Amino acid sequence: MQSLDAAFFALADPTRRAILARLALGETTVMELAAPFEMSQPAVSRHLRVLEDAGLIARRVDGTKRPCRLQGQRLVELEQWLAMMRDALARNYDRLDGVLAKLQADGEGRPESGARPAAARKARPAAARKARSAAAARKAGPANTTSPRQRTRRTR
Repeated sequence: MQSLDAAFFALADPTRRAILARLALGETTVMELAAPFEMSQPAVSRHLRVLEDAGLIARRVDGTKRPCRLQGQRLVELEQWLAMMRDALARNYDRLDGVLAKLQADGEGRPESGARPAAARKARPAAARKARSAAAARKAGPANTTSPRQRTRRTR
């Protein structure tokens, strides 16, 4: 699970997502990756380090160049986790559809457009709510309208 956390952390940054999108086209060097961004090469290298630590990319040494490429295994793991979450959500929605269908079949579904639900019929009128909030405000006392600086001046 820690590897998933690191991968999602790495994907949370738009610059790192853009770097991954560029690497999806093929292997490239750090300098080529840095070109479209308005940041220094060391800043891009820090982004690459995060992606590498998350297992999303791999770097190799080729003389003075450091070409980067996508690591497919971590992306497969992310896709498997997301598929598991999609399946769980689909099952939840299917259960909800079943409950709603049963409620509508029993006549307890959504009320007609003109009918008010029971909760709305029992709701207090707006005037009662305003009166209650005004009483609570009076009970709380006057609002403190002075700033801390003004209070300090008064106490001197």
